[in-house]
Order: sequence, then C-alpha cells, then structure tokens
Amino acid sequence: SVLQDPEGLKLCIHEMMYLLEGVEFDLILGTEARGFLVGMPIAYNKHKGFIAARKKGKLPRETICKEYALEYGADAIEIHKDSIFPGQRVVIVDDLTPQGGTSKACIDLVEELGGQVVKIIFVMELAGLKGRELLKGYDVASALVYPGI
Repeated sequence: SVLQDPEGLKLCIHEMMYLLEGVEFDLILGTEARGFLVGMPIAYNKHKGFIAARKKGKLPRETICKEYALEYGADAIEIHKDSIFPGQRVVIVDDLTPQGGTSKACIDLVEELGGQVVKIIFVMELAGLKGRELLKGYDVASALVYPGI
C-alpha cells in the first residue's frame, strides 16, 4: 500500500496537492475512509477546513444524506447539515474512482447545501470503468490513471 511506505505516502500527498495548484477553494471534503487519510493532510497543508463524508448513521449531528449505486449494490453517504455554507468552494478528495457513484453523491450533497464543487481529485483512477462519465461538467483529476480494467 502506498500509505504504508513513507516515501510513497509523501509522494501521494505531494501529487494530490499539486493537482490543486491555482485552485481557489474553502473546504476539502474527504470520503470515508481513505478520502479522510488523503484529504486531511491536504486540508492541513493548504490551511483549509475538512468535511468528513461518512456512511449513513456515523455522524453525531444533524445530517443530509444521498443514496447512490455501487458496482455491487447500493449505499448512502452523509455530511453534517451545517458543514457547508452557500457559496463556499469545495474540493472532493477520494482514493479511487471506479464508477463515480460516491463522488456524484458527494457533489449532490455539496450542491444541496449551496456549495460549489470546484475540483474532484483522486489518488487513482480506473479509466476503463468510466467513472468520469458520471462526473461530466466537473473538473476531475487523478494522480495516477490506469487505462484498462
């Protein structure tokens, strides 16, 4: 795992931060659970707030929820209802985009609260699964892209 190797972890975070060069934003939204691991150091280094997007029923305060399809079924993701204010610019961070369902659900949550998704970044993209198609119209970037699968 890239997260187990000190140099790999450093390179991963560095490359993800590079993907945000020149992007104006207020908050990082990281998806459970590896989006937390990657998103939190980016938020810290960029001096931005961090929002945890968690599986349903895990957050302590009032939430909004979005259901989405997975390759193998369905799931739901939530954020706190007061985590984004109208007009705030949000970057969504995750480790992997297979088909884009989790990211699209996060986009919907951000926009429901009046936020603007200004970029979506991934550690790795499995291009053969066409996750970008669900994210059309958004600025999407990945540190690594595997064309097959």
